[in-house]
Amino acid sequence: MGDCGCEKAKKDLEEYLHNELCSEEAADIREHMENCPDCADEHRVGVVLTEAVKRACEENAPEDLKQEVLLKLRSMQKH
Repeated sequence: MGDCGCEKAKKDLEEYLHNELCSEEAADIREHMENCPDCADEHRVGVVLTEAVKRACEENAPEDLKQEVLLKLRSMQKH
């Protein structure tokens, strides 16, 4: 397929970031990004955002906040 073009690379970037493309499509996008600074920049932004979301999902709320939320939910269930 060769160069997949900016439109396709940007359209499929999310799937590429999550390794959800077949190897041929991923290779086409990877090849395109090697020759397209704009798409490579979009990819870098996507990687940073994906890593930030992943880190945020791994963090735990403070114990006092958890207890406060649970108490509030229980009081709402009683009404």
